[in-house]
Amino acid sequence: MQIKLLGRCDWAATADAMRAFTAARDDSTPDELWLAEHDPVFTQGIAGRAQHVLAAGEIPVRQSDRGGQVTYHGPGQVVAYPLVDMKRLSIYVKEYVYRIEAAVLNVLESYGVTGHRVAGAPGLYVRLDDPHSHAALLGPADPRDPFRGLGKIAALGIKVSRHRAYHGVALNVAMDLEPFDRIDPCGYAGLQAVDLARLGISTPWQEAADRLASRLANQFTP
Repeated sequence: MQIKLLGRCDWAATADAMRAFTAARDDSTPDELWLAEHDPVFTQGIAGRAQHVLAAGEIPVRQSDRGGQVTYHGPGQVVAYPLVDMKRLSIYVKEYVYRIEAAVLNVLESYGVTGHRVAGAPGLYVRLDDPHSHAALLGPADPRDPFRGLGKIAALGIKVSRHRAYHGVALNVAMDLEPFDRIDPCGYAGLQAVDLARLGISTPWQEAADRLASRLANQFTP
């Protein structure tokens, strides 16, 4: 997998470049992993509902062809775009998503943070009361609030065309989290966003990007 550091860049231009790369690639094209940090933008998934954008203000809202609802990208967030030929790896979408989540879980673990999956809600979550604990949340799950006691630290949304995947995962490192209050993150009203900094983890953006790149590359190396 070829790793490319895009740095701070425009989300829309990056999305266009991913689509072009995916449309032009053939069976011999090596997979790539792009790492980016975007200017402030809300992106709306292909089935996104306008009511989940509560008050965008000066931040632009852009339509995306990935799955999922609305999310926010901004400075201090590592966005990783694995451009992967799933057929070559003999995997399907469920396995692909599982591997991305596994990479992020491993990155969180490297910082001493325990990540959690929530059934039916792709991405990674942490316990707000004790982000370092491996213990499950106390009490039975509440079907009315599957995120009780959790904050979202990584959002995931992908697009697959001809068995080739693009878009990816965004890990919150040290960012202004206020824009998440202007939306229902990933379509869930009241879902709290959190980053490593709020969990007491101080790490440079590049260090977090390198750790994520390494784990993702391991997941998608034949």
